[in-house]
Amino acid sequence: MKNHKAFLMIGISVTLALLAVVLASRWISQQGNISTSKVMVAAVDINLGTRISPELIRSVDWPSGSVPKGSFSDAKALDTRVTRVSLLRGEPLVDAKLAQPGASGGLSAVVAEGKRAMTVRVNDVIGVAGFALPGNFVDILVSTQGEKSGTSDKDLNISKLVLERILVLAVAQEASQNETKPKVVSAVTLEVTPEQAEQLDLARSVGQLSLVLRNQIDLKPAQTAGATKQSLLYAQLPAAPAAPVKPVIQRVKLSHKAALITPRIVQDCQQVMTGAGTVTQCF
Repeated sequence: MKNHKAFLMIGISVTLALLAVVLASRWISQQGNISTSKVMVAAVDINLGTRISPELIRSVDWPSGSVPKGSFSDAKALDTRVTRVSLLRGEPLVDAKLAQPGASGGLSAVVAEGKRAMTVRVNDVIGVAGFALPGNFVDILVSTQGEKSGTSDKDLNISKLVLERILVLAVAQEASQNETKPKVVSAVTLEVTPEQAEQLDLARSVGQLSLVLRNQIDLKPAQTAGATKQSLLYAQLPAAPAAPVKPVIQRVKLSHKAALITPRIVQDCQQVMTGAGTVTQCF
């Protein structure tokens, strides 16, 4: 009986093993028959603003069910196109990452539609110690002095946030977004709208600019009133204690008639016997 049960268990185990082998081989054969499509990818790392040439791209097999939207299967369709962002080796080329057909290479192809590129002078402090790199977003502060009104001697120095979430296109003459090491430069090129370009030009003419590096995923606008000398130095001072109020005593002169009707004050009196006689004392 025991041998019969042992042979039964061995038979079941062998059957299950054969079934697993059959299923695995079928799955492998199905994976080998997945349909693919040709997709053009970067053969090397490509910097933004680069004109596409045949030696920079190559064709690879890509699963048909996951072909990136806007990708290219023909190298001729990419001839003379210009990249708007940096591409890594093996990354598919899609239309959203390329400038419009006919655009020339260089920084002008990187500027988004409706935007402008504007350069401002910076130093190691204004440029956030060289950490404001292409692809980063910055806020712009201006430190200036307001216009006096009347004869007021009030200090009107103010520091105000004038522009937020401005894209850094290039530092000095470099626009590569692959660099991560800080680099101190003398000029930074920013991507702004025409209205922001006017504000930035006015801000740098009336005061000193400062760049403030911000998180790339932070989209919340800042609501600030600006910092002045008064708000910086005196806003947190405790209020001076109020002076004690002294009671005011008024002397009122009563008329003769009022004095007559004034009630008399009742006093306690007592008589004290002394050697000189009786003395009356009132309290």
